[in-house]
Amino acid sequence: MTTTQVAVIGGGPGGYAAAFLAADLGMQVTLIDEAADPGGVCLYRGCMPSKALLHVAKVLTEAREAAAWGVDFGAPALDLDRLREWKDGVVDRLTGGLGQLSNRRGVTFLRGRAALGGPTTVRVTRPDQGLIDLQFEHAILATGSRPALPASLSLGGDRVWDSTRALELPSVPTSLLVVGGGYIGLELGSVYAALGSAVTVVEMTSELLPGADRDLTSVVARRLEDVCQEVLLETTVGSLVEEGDGVRVTLQGAGNVELDRHFDRVLVAVGRVPNSEIEGLDTTSVQRCARGFVTVDGQRRTDEPTIFAVGDLVGEPMLAHKASHEARIAVEAIAGHKGVFEPTAIPAVVFTDPEVAWCGLTETQAKANGQAVQVSRFPWAASGRAVTLDRPSGVTKLVIDPATEQILGVGIAGVGAGELIAEGVIAIEMGATVADLRLCIHPHPTLSETLMESAEVFFGQSTHVYRPKRVD
Repeated sequence: MTTTQVAVIGGGPGGYAAAFLAADLGMQVTLIDEAADPGGVCLYRGCMPSKALLHVAKVLTEAREAAAWGVDFGAPALDLDRLREWKDGVVDRLTGGLGQLSNRRGVTFLRGRAALGGPTTVRVTRPDQGLIDLQFEHAILATGSRPALPASLSLGGDRVWDSTRALELPSVPTSLLVVGGGYIGLELGSVYAALGSAVTVVEMTSELLPGADRDLTSVVARRLEDVCQEVLLETTVGSLVEEGDGVRVTLQGAGNVELDRHFDRVLVAVGRVPNSEIEGLDTTSVQRCARGFVTVDGQRRTDEPTIFAVGDLVGEPMLAHKASHEARIAVEAIAGHKGVFEPTAIPAVVFTDPEVAWCGLTETQAKANGQAVQVSRFPWAASGRAVTLDRPSGVTKLVIDPATEQILGVGIAGVGAGELIAEGVIAIEMGATVADLRLCIHPHPTLSETLMESAEVFFGQSTHVYRPKRVD
């Protein structure tokens, strides 16, 4: 029986962040994952490969649009094998780097499948290396999530993809149906549309990116109308049948309208489910909710005092940066530090073209809660930088407490929104008011100054927009 102070099960952003911090705090740490190096879904089959492909899509899009600016590159030639090799190289470089960081910190990395044997033991089955029984003082579960694939949307074989398969770039289908208008579906749909597929998106609700504010999503929705062959809202998939080399699909639209379509491939992107079926979990007191998430307290401790859990495993939002932050809280709790998971603003980013990002309270949430807010918007058509980029359709908005004028939420739709939203997170976490943001000098001409000008709009003092302050 080998011993360790902290056993971390799962090597994704929650797992390796926990392992690294625990080692930095002087603990003996063992990190367990089935992959060759730390990284998890985010690096191997999610965030990183998708962002690499989205960068390629951006290059292709700009090359086509450049003709209108007086620069004609000609028709792009796609070498799928080289593209796949480059994307895989990005993943290998990042995961290899994490392996080196793990070694430098003295973290013991065990490649294998973990099975709990009770509140303080885990058995690791290693490929071709036999079993290791490990006794721990504390464990952190960080097993992440996987794509949801309802049985009704599965045909077997290679005609129906989940997000993992789509990121492998098996081919660029002539026609592609994307089932799900959330961030995964829209990001991957954008990639394949740029690569040359005729993409149709179906979403069962009345809006793309359900839950996000309409004035933000409308920006990307207008763009998708040009990029995609079709975007069908309030539409569900009735049936899938193999036909020829593709799939015959019946769609149920609004008003019970039935549509019949044929696609080369179907991408199902209807969400993710937690990997909470951990072998041996029933030998502990760890509890799961009806949706399969492991239940934890504010320090990410489960009902078993020696076991913590973080990331997608414990609930939404299922985001890598949320998992990493939870990892810090769990490790600090193990170390005896005071800390609790209570962020005011967790940023969300949809890396479509244009990007959509938000943090803190959304206008949609405020309306649902009956909470009084004021909203201040700055249109990117008045941003010199946005116009020079030929992307003037964006918007930056602030959600504001009308009594204190404190910033409660920030939303951005436009080029680089994912980079810009961090300023909103800081403003909310630091309790900034609209006046604070207005008085912060921003560089010109930049997209970041749209945040400052949104604050100026609130006071009816924006240099580039004439909009008198609203008097209630």
